Amino acid sequence: MVDVPAAATVDAPQRTVTHREHHSVSPVFIMYRDLLQQAYSAMRHDLRRTLLTMAGMAWGIATVVLLLAYGNGFGRAIQNIFESFGATAVGVFPGRTSQQAGGNKAGVQIRFTNDDIEVLRNNIPLAKHIVRMLQKQSTVQNNNRSFTFPVMGLDPAIEEIWNLDVDEGRFLNDKDNMQHGLVAVLGSEAREKLFSGMPAVGESIRVDSVTLEVIGVLKPRMQEGDNDDNRVVYLPYNTMDVVKDNHYLDGMWLDSAGLDHDKMARTVKESLAVAHNFKPDDPRAVFVFDAQKQLSQFGIISMALKVLLAFIGTITLGIGGVGLMNIMLVSVTQRTREIGVEKALGARRRDILLQFLSEAMVITAVGGVLGILLSYAVSLSVGRLTLYSALAKHAEAGDIRLIVSPMILVVATSILAVVGVISGMVPAMRAANFDPIEALRYE
Repeated sequence: MVDVPAAATVDAPQRTVTHREHHSVSPVFIMYRDLLQQAYSAMRHDLRRTLLTMAGMAWGIATVVLLLAYGNGFGRAIQNIFESFGATAVGVFPGRTSQQAGGNKAGVQIRFTNDDIEVLRNNIPLAKHIVRMLQKQSTVQNNNRSFTFPVMGLDPAIEEIWNLDVDEGRFLNDKDNMQHGLVAVLGSEAREKLFSGMPAVGESIRVDSVTLEVIGVLKPRMQEGDNDDNRVVYLPYNTMDVVKDNHYLDGMWLDSAGLDHDKMARTVKESLAVAHNFKPDDPRAVFVFDAQKQLSQFGIISMALKVLLAFIGTITLGIGGVGLMNIMLVSVTQRTREIGVEKALGARRRDILLQFLSEAMVITAVGGVLGILLSYAVSLSVGRLTLYSALAKHAEAGDIRLIVSPMILVVATSILAVVGVISGMVPAMRAANFDPIEALRYE
């Protein structure tokens, strides 16, 4: 029988545990864990200085986030304003020629008819809707209440083109139009003035002495200054002949969704120029209002504003980064002997660089989290910032709301990371380049 040494029976389990630990913990994990522990210890050494630096970074990132949120809110407010009036609406209105064409002298009045509707349908087949429009200032009465309101005769598709929302009842339909139905839809303010809070749907009104039944009331629309949008009385186009001769149109409206707007406007003018014998480049013969084109122009302004606000926010965050850099340079100076000892014990330049860079990045990361939380708190507490509602009624949707979107967080975090790396790299490189002998001699 062979005796087993006691040392062997004791050491074997110990070697097994050490072997398992070696394989269960990654060397890279151990390195980063040690770096974070060193960074934590260094920051605790002068906690007040660390907290002040974090506060500077938090303020900087909060400024970036809030400015970007303001830029996004501004762009969304402009979008809401155009959508409330019909973001894809295109209006075509007759004018007077300013150039001679085909033997006709300048100054000829252009007048649209139903034939022009067919011209546009044939030349712009992708237009979803084409609507005729007549308008007149008329006397509108309900019992002893009498007001002068704009009365419009329109084809029913105008509801979609102008993005009209019905509050009570319904809007005009094709049956009303084909049967010359004596029906009307009231704007919100017209309803208030005529009925003063009483039910309007199903009641009768008189438009220039013609009795009409109210079949619907619209929700309030954004109304700037003395604009009469909410006082309009809407009639079927074919019914409009009871209050105005409908042989000539006052205008035409198209839904331009999905169309090339420049090409569409050019096609409109060229088609009508052939029909009415004027030059297509005559700027006063026909006027084309394109809401989408104007929205695109405001979109360029919004993008320029976002870039400007992002630049201002980056400068503000950069100021916080300068503060971080100064604090880290002071820390490097104070720990010169420590750096010398580490190098004397075999620490490489890369190790010293990572040590101080990790400290800067931890301060940046914690300050960034605090700043983002601060920006959320500010955006929620501020709510709505007055923009268009200062100029128009029922225009709350045109005001600015600070909404912190995921894209804003990605952009702000990217800017923060760049500022943090640059601010931490300078003092870290200084520490890594110290001569160990000179560092050990430092008093």
